[in-house]
Amino acid sequence: MDPGNLTGVSGFILQGLSEDPELQPLLFGIFLSMYLVTVFGNMLIILAVSSDSHLHTPMYFFLSNLSFVDICLPSSIIPKTLLNIQTQSKTISYAGCITQMYFFLLFAGLDDFLLTVMAYDRYVAICCPLHYKVIMNSQFCGLLVLVSWIMSVLHSLLHSLMMLQLAFCTDMEIPHFFCELSQMLQLACFDTFLNNMMIYSVTALLAGGPIAGILYSYSKIISSICRISSAQGKYKAFSTCASHLSIVSLFYCTSLGVYLSSATTQSSHAVAIASVIYTGVIPMLNPFIYSLRNKDINVALKILFQKENIQWPIDLGLSKCP
Repeated sequence: MDPGNLTGVSGFILQGLSEDPELQPLLFGIFLSMYLVTVFGNMLIILAVSSDSHLHTPMYFFLSNLSFVDICLPSSIIPKTLLNIQTQSKTISYAGCITQMYFFLLFAGLDDFLLTVMAYDRYVAICCPLHYKVIMNSQFCGLLVLVSWIMSVLHSLLHSLMMLQLAFCTDMEIPHFFCELSQMLQLACFDTFLNNMMIYSVTALLAGGPIAGILYSYSKIISSICRISSAQGKYKAFSTCASHLSIVSLFYCTSLGVYLSSATTQSSHAVAIASVIYTGVIPMLNPFIYSLRNKDINVALKILFQKENIQWPIDLGLSKCP
């Protein structure tokens, strides 16, 4: 098949999760519900952290950044998915597809790096408590987040620029509900060996490095917790990192599951369904996991809602004044 002209590519067709018309309202409701809960829940975390001075600590600073990323990650995918279902159109422009892929890679990478930074924060807090405030000062915390952003931007920019160099054939159907990198490479007419090698190399570096860092941090954390004599002290130390450990397990287990399923199965439809977990379900669950087990977040949210309830009647009363 002759390769098409790159400048002549007008767009792609996103096949979505199902072509059954009767399932489209159900899929629309599921995606819309996940998205609204994700945005609302993570916004509450950000508001709680920003409004309560007691939560102005490194751990909650990283948590608020994670919540921001968990809003942006599904926002790069789900609105277009909802629009396609609503308008019964599966098309996405070439520029829109590259842009969607760029932002998805950006925020997925940020999720990865922030989870690693949070693991390091818990390591310092539990293993070096006397030096915690000195090590995790505001400048260093800001630097860690900045470096995470820079590395994620470079990572997504590299893949996007390499994708722009490819030409695509006449088959422009992507068997996914968003412009996923590996699925787009399968549509290219030219040899994608260099692109695939880049994916494997960058994944090994940017995923293997954080995973190794997280495993090392928690090995030290577990070792330190085991040396604590009192059962109450062990419980308190473990409870400070239990929520983060839950999110890490969900994120990496589902990501690994999607990777293995794509490598072992020929069904792109199964891979697309599995991708819903880490693109929509995990960002939705993060606020619940951190708020249900965190008394500080619960107290901050109660104070925030009490302020809103008090301010609302006051505003109504003032509006009635002559």
